Amino acid sequence: MIINNLLWRYATKKFDPKKIVGEKDLDQLLESLRLSPSSLGLQPWKFIVVTDKKLRQQLRFASWNQSQVTDASHSIVFCARKTIDAKYIDSYVALMKKERKMSTVKAFGYATYFKTYVAGKKPEEQKIWASKQVYIALGFLLYTAALLKIDSCPMEGFDSKKYDKILGLEDTDYTSVVICPVGYRAKDDKYATEKKVRWKKKEVIVI
Repeated sequence: MIINNLLWRYATKKFDPKKIVGEKDLDQLLESLRLSPSSLGLQPWKFIVVTDKKLRQQLRFASWNQSQVTDASHSIVFCARKTIDAKYIDSYVALMKKERKMSTVKAFGYATYFKTYVAGKKPEEQKIWASKQVYIALGFLLYTAALLKIDSCPMEGFDSKKYDKILGLEDTDYTSVVICPVGYRAKDDKYATEKKVRWKKKEVIVI
């Protein structure tokens, strides 16, 4: 079943704009993002689900006019934190302490380690680190969508600065990194029947 789902999915180039992902399925997709793993569990991300037609048209212009942005049921913008500062870490550790009924001493130890490992990085290094975490979440979304027989198309072909401006992210702690429209393939998307091109297992896996 797992392999069949992976064979079924592909980067959908043409979505059917009349087919909308149901609320229950959408909630499962979004939960897969929320529950995705991240280094140290810090979750340095936000996911913006764009449904407004006018807004999506603006984003399409900032995406080299790729139709997936407007024709898919929903467009999800994956955003990474620009910096991981002490305030953010303290907030996360406070949540960890509450959820796990952790002692103050143990929580302090976690906070100290996190600040040394992440907050001690240079701003550009923090941004790169956070972006890597976002891609883990993208992988979880893609597979969850395949399980639900929902099509998806991960995309880096967009102007991040324009996206940040359109979505009002410029003066926030977040910046757009990758996007993923989700929905249902159009019947005439020729790419749906294209054979996958992958290296053979022996070429990419060493045991």
